[in-house]
Amino acid sequence: MELQQMRYVVAVAELGSFTRAAKRCLVVQSALSHQIARLEKELGARLFDRTSRRVRLTPAGEAFLPAARQALDAAERARSEVAAMVGEVRGRLALGAIPTVAAVDVPAALRAFHLRHPKVHIVLRDGASKDLVEEVRDGTLDVAFLGVLPSYRPRGVRDLELSSGELVAVVAPHHALAGSREAGLERLARERFVDFPDGTAARAQSDEAFAAMGLGREVAFEVSGTDFIVRLVRSGLGVAMLPAAFAAELTGVHVLTVRGAPVRTERLVWSRSRPTPAAAAFLTGLGLDAAAVTGAPPAPGGRDTAR
Repeated sequence: MELQQMRYVVAVAELGSFTRAAKRCLVVQSALSHQIARLEKELGARLFDRTSRRVRLTPAGEAFLPAARQALDAAERARSEVAAMVGEVRGRLALGAIPTVAAVDVPAALRAFHLRHPKVHIVLRDGASKDLVEEVRDGTLDVAFLGVLPSYRPRGVRDLELSSGELVAVVAPHHALAGSREAGLERLARERFVDFPDGTAARAQSDEAFAAMGLGREVAFEVSGTDFIVRLVRSGLGVAMLPAAFAAELTGVHVLTVRGAPVRTERLVWSRSRPTPAAAAFLTGLGLDAAAVTGAPPAPGGRDTAR
């Protein structure tokens, strides 16, 4: 069993096609098919069901795929660790971030990191905070930026609070509240809202603030992306509650401070296990102490950020 065979299996499973997998792996299709057939013979089981219309994993393939990915990740980690010993950071850095992260300029941080470590392959995806924590916990992501309630503490990862601030109301320029600088929750409760999906940390921040005052509200539009939220607000279809630092960068809307406003905390999370050289370099580049990154005991008078 060879690593290259595992790469071919993963590529076919992800792309659902031997042809596209061969293009990704930079080999001719006949060579890729031959190597997978050899592996299937060695394993004594077919990994794929092939028809003229599609390719899909067999039950044996479903069982093999996670182990193959782990083996490839371990091999890449081994190469990265050796490179780090001779002063070169390489490998893969997988990041997650909420769309409204404001405590860190993520694009600028990634650009600076890329300039320092050009051989690191960077992957970034956005998502809901709870999903990002889970992906850091299971090793899919190395690092993630969250936006959560101040009371929230992620489990099974290391974390650090980056910032904490209030949400503001965002309305269209022609909205009745556009002439005001401030509004209370009781006034906003009479409006239709554009908000994140129910059950997300971003939605809970506003829900809990209104509930604490015994107020109900209508969320007419549930949207995952901030760009779509802002477009709906600009169209006058509803109002939104967004982090003040994020809302300050918006154009074409009017921003109001809110009496009794919800508070949102941004947190940085990373794995409790020893981070990859790329992840460690990224975290220390953000200003974290090396001992905090690896979970080593803090220096006298220092603070352990691990939870």
